[in-house]
Amino acid sequence: MSGPGTADDGASWAVALFNRSVLKQEKFRRITALLDEPAGRTSLDIGADNGVISYLLRRRGGRWYSADLDQRAVESIRQLVRDDVYQLDGARTPFPDGSFDQVVVVDYLEHIPDDDAFARELRRILRPGGLVIINVPHVKSRSVVNRLRHAIGLTDEWHGHLRPGYTLDDLRRLLGAGFEVERAVTYSRAFSELVDTGLNGLYLAMQRRGGKGPASSKGTVVTGSDLRKHRKQFLMLSALYPVLWTVAQLDRLLPFQSGYKLIVRARRTA
Repeated sequence: MSGPGTADDGASWAVALFNRSVLKQEKFRRITALLDEPAGRTSLDIGADNGVISYLLRRRGGRWYSADLDQRAVESIRQLVRDDVYQLDGARTPFPDGSFDQVVVVDYLEHIPDDDAFARELRRILRPGGLVIINVPHVKSRSVVNRLRHAIGLTDEWHGHLRPGYTLDDLRRLLGAGFEVERAVTYSRAFSELVDTGLNGLYLAMQRRGGKGPASSKGTVVTGSDLRKHRKQFLMLSALYPVLWTVAQLDRLLPFQSGYKLIVRARRTA
């Protein structure tokens, strides 16, 4: 089995994009650091956008299912992993009680109207003692980076967010007595977020020139056809990647700043 930086032919475009995304690589690293060993377990990932996270998680072993919110995202995931991919309507899932040993929820809660109902659904589909990992935007109300994002049009609406994110206390309240939070960490500080803001700003400018907005209720979902259409821009991104990676490493100069992403590991109680 090859590592995260390589791919089967059908997934090569997604892994190529992953290998040029500082934020996606860090997100995957944080998820896998909190994940139980998937071999011998049945797991579900929800909200993995274009499917590269689903693809990379399945390569770690075990039995995996995947799901997301809208058809464009689901189709992109199916192109990469083929089987056991489902479209959700928000809070409900099609799975029987106690189906999974662990569930990974990636940038999903902020996109659905009834996050309370979804938290109850997570408890229903997890086995007793099962694990949930939840990755969400971290609310930072005084953030200069967030003000910059909104000023250039990268609003919550553009991202498909129904709420700006969560604090750790928000997630504790949402999960309630049915879960025990075992670990929580924030990541992606100001320099990483400035890199991400710049890249999203360029993508937004391309959309505006083409007279288009985000085609997904999950905001921007970059698929293989998008990558082929914008091949020149991707080649430019590849050339700039060493510079962008270096800028993101400056986050280390901000050890006391909380990150713009929050990830928690919680265990279903009996």
